[in-house]
Amino acid sequence: MTNMTFVNLPVKDLAAATRFYQAIGCEKNEQFSNHQASSMVWSDAVTFQLLARDYFASFISKPIADAHATCAVLIALSRDSRENVDATVEAGAAAGGKADVREPMDLGFLYNRTVEDPDGHVLELAWMNMDAMAE
Repeated sequence: MTNMTFVNLPVKDLAAATRFYQAIGCEKNEQFSNHQASSMVWSDAVTFQLLARDYFASFISKPIADAHATCAVLIALSRDSRENVDATVEAGAAAGGKADVREPMDLGFLYNRTVEDPDGHVLELAWMNMDAMAE
């Protein structure tokens, strides 16, 4: 079995969060989705599990952080081109997110922008030219 990563995120409005993640390129896996959760497949190895806050709370004993006020995790996702980084950020902003919560980064070999989802979780979208890095 291939190693996979499931990123569990608490959300206030499951439908709005689902629309956002679909807009940035995720596909909803209906087999693992219901009224409490949306399973949003980013790639063969990464899936976002969007969980209604009360359902998320059933898995932990700590208070759930408000991602608009605090940050416990920064999620970085690779894209295959600068244009794809831009398109993903713009699609997320159009679907209720907030683009460029931090200044974009352009180091030539690395291009990076951020988008915040409707619940305040920050995603970094990055393209890297691996050939240029070797130089």
